[in-house]
Amino acid sequence: MSALSPAASALAPVASPLPGIRPRLRGFAAERVFVRRSLILSLRDGETLSMSIMLPVTLMLLFTFVFGGAIENDGSYVDYVVPGIILLCAGFGAASTATYVSRDMSTGIIDRIRTMPLRPGSVLTGHVVASLARNLVSTAVVFGVALLLGFRPSAGPVQWLAAFGMIAVYILVITYLYAAIGLAAGSPEAAAGYGFILMFVPYLSSAFVPVHTMPTWLQWVAENQPITPIIETIRGLLMGTPLQAQPFWALGWCAVILAISVLWGRWLFGRARR
Repeated sequence: MSALSPAASALAPVASPLPGIRPRLRGFAAERVFVRRSLILSLRDGETLSMSIMLPVTLMLLFTFVFGGAIENDGSYVDYVVPGIILLCAGFGAASTATYVSRDMSTGIIDRIRTMPLRPGSVLTGHVVASLARNLVSTAVVFGVALLLGFRPSAGPVQWLAAFGMIAVYILVITYLYAAIGLAAGSPEAAAGYGFILMFVPYLSSAFVPVHTMPTWLQWVAENQPITPIIETIRGLLMGTPLQAQPFWALGWCAVILAISVLWGRWLFGRARR
């Protein structure tokens, strides 16, 4: 009998010690399969992928050349607005996760997957990791366009790594949230609608204008929502503005939202299994 290849060995199920119980795949073989599946679906859905890049780039051009002169007439507004555009880019890209998850739920693919010896969360993990990869590529493209428009960060290598890490954490958090929304939505269309509502949250933050320029009642909203400390952390790391306690608030908000999203998603997935 010929020996199994490494790939076949990874996909080979572990023998179950009890009769009648289906064995599960070894290691993270299932997760790798679903990550690959989600990436392939993303590449085939070129319109969604291109829109997740083109919309933030278009907004950056709009804010820089149309509104930027009225806000900062010395041309430095691009340095201020880029962190907010980066989070918008992440939101646009992650929103498609809700649609993909809801589509899987409504087409019966999840029911077929449940007959296999897989961990229940492997499907969601595939969607989340694929979305993280897509969004990091989109973020790099947006950064490249920003540099062409005159974005000149003062960050060193350590600050760049920290900013990149903060962006990656935010993408992970928002993607898990959208995945849970996809499980909760009754249809892919509803999932897309719910995701569209969340895209407006960055507009109520310091993404495009300083908080102190807003009406008093809106300042309270902007200062006490999760997007503002995340943006200020990225802005401080890239542009050298004072960070103060913003990184702690940013990471704290991310931890809370991630925990809620993961628990909510597991509960929804478990409820759908019954």
